[in-house]
Amino acid sequence: MIRLQNISKVFYTDSGPVEALKDINLSIKKGEIFGIIGLSGAGKSTLVRCINFLEKPTEGNVILDGRDLGGLTRKELLKARQSIGMIFQGFNLLSQRNALRNICFPLEIAGVSKSDAKARAYELLDIVGLSDKAKAYPSQLSGGQMQRVTIARALATNPKVLLCDEATSALDPNTTQSILELLKDINRKFGVTIVVITHEMKVIEQICNRVAVIDRSRIVEQGDVREVFMRPKSDIAKQLILPKSEAVEFLTSRRCLRIVFDGNSSFEPIISNMTLECHAVVNILFADTKNIDGKAFGQMVLQLPDDDTAIERIKAYLESKNILYKEEYLNA
Repeated sequence: MIRLQNISKVFYTDSGPVEALKDINLSIKKGEIFGIIGLSGAGKSTLVRCINFLEKPTEGNVILDGRDLGGLTRKELLKARQSIGMIFQGFNLLSQRNALRNICFPLEIAGVSKSDAKARAYELLDIVGLSDKAKAYPSQLSGGQMQRVTIARALATNPKVLLCDEATSALDPNTTQSILELLKDINRKFGVTIVVITHEMKVIEQICNRVAVIDRSRIVEQGDVREVFMRPKSDIAKQLILPKSEAVEFLTSRRCLRIVFDGNSSFEPIISNMTLECHAVVNILFADTKNIDGKAFGQMVLQLPDDDTAIERIKAYLESKNILYKEEYLNA
């Protein structure tokens, strides 16, 4: 569906050239929800703007449905962009237009008749759950409602691809959840390929099938969300998945176990039972686990006791429960 081949992007400034993207290679499958995650300044937004050629790559090729966007005429490119919808963090709604007319805007540009555009806009308002807000202006809508109008507008031209650039960053957790559920529903119903750009690992976990991690303008890791979440390889992925906390920084003992719950074990008080059976006390430094259909998913970091025999008992216990673990050391 989307292939990025050796994409690089250089911006020329008064201070000299700035390489925003370096040799990016990605393949995004038709109908999947693909995540791109990284810290601020990593190159995420530049990358998403290269996908729809709002930014022309300095080097490389963007292949959309078998067509190289770099080889299209301006007229062909404008037509191709109609198959790519975009959702922004800041909504970018036109303040002088109500919800209905905001959704009509891309249809007007595409040359759709006024009556057909209006009918399509009402249909989309129903899809995003805002049938009663057609005449409301952006200033009269909540953040979540504005983002729903933005999603409806992005869907107006029946795009094959939906690009979401930090689409939930300005929203509270409950509203974020509802927007992610809406995007998943749109993906299921219409088969739209969705690319999610974010700095939040929880967004990736909740909605994406696969993920690429970008750091300092390069893709440093990519794969199935579950695999990257369970076994992060790059330093930046570990930082995003296992954020530092003050509690960790003030500990003096350095020997730890990172335990991974991948659904192969039942959701039971593993740590409590382990400490009782192994006669060893551990300290939980970090925990992010969830119960899905009675199975445990997530991970936990434990500080181990200064007792090699007790540590061997702990490892043997975890192995008996089919729980993955990896020994790590805290920074001195």
